[in-house]
Amino acid sequence: MAGVAVRAAPASHWCLLEVDCGALDAFLQCHIPGAAYLDTARLEEGPFWNKVADAALLQVLLGLGIRHDTTVILYGRNMTAAARAAHLMLYAGVTDVRLLDGGVHAWLRAGLPCATGAPQRYAAATRFGATFPGRPHYLINMRQAKALLWQSDGALASIRTWDEFTGKTSGYSYIQARGDIPGARWGRAGTGTDMNNMSAFHGSDGSMRPASDICQFWRDQGLHPGLQTAFYCGTGWRASLAFFYAWLMGWERISVYDGGWFEWSHAEPVFSETIRQ
Repeated sequence: MAGVAVRAAPASHWCLLEVDCGALDAFLQCHIPGAAYLDTARLEEGPFWNKVADAALLQVLLGLGIRHDTTVILYGRNMTAAARAAHLMLYAGVTDVRLLDGGVHAWLRAGLPCATGAPQRYAAATRFGATFPGRPHYLINMRQAKALLWQSDGALASIRTWDEFTGKTSGYSYIQARGDIPGARWGRAGTGTDMNNMSAFHGSDGSMRPASDICQFWRDQGLHPGLQTAFYCGTGWRASLAFFYAWLMGWERISVYDGGWFEWSHAEPVFSETIRQ
């Protein structure tokens, strides 16, 4: 900017994406200049809002001009939506994925310019340029989640509110079952009734709390970098943000259990009788 060197500038091709769900109208009214728009409906599908098939995910990334060596900068009005995309891009094998701390609200508070109108169109990529997915171990299914509970150094981290974790509420209008996975550890989330609230992880301005604070409340629940840890929530968004923060902190043995409580609570009845007192 203005001839000043940018710290950690992208090494080569980069793209800027705003990520949300059904919020194109808001994007058209105000977005960061040069941003493209990515709707999470292109990344996940029903009935449990798990990741789309690998072939479909690859086509989404290529259509956005994203190769394995593209620097991808993501932001959102909802940080958990942007984190959902960030996690899946890391799973895919994109080597440099970044989140704008505090999202679009931080940008506007800083008095930076807002653009209107159509999203940026990046030239499509013809090939990913590396094995796809590059980090398949970053995503696990229900069978793997159940196996992790029996692993001596394994843990499932529930990124849900205390009321969700203890069965006072399901946390979602479309999830009837209340409770949580037996043996899971509480990884915290936010407060109130907003299922995307992550106030335990954020300061009052919406930016990430110090890593030491996050590590401490995880440590209080028996969660630490030495474990094989899978984060989950209701359908994956909050878990993806917790995953991304752990990834930033250098945790290596981490993943997201994609199906989360929505999928788990629809499994065999023995797996959903988990309401805590």
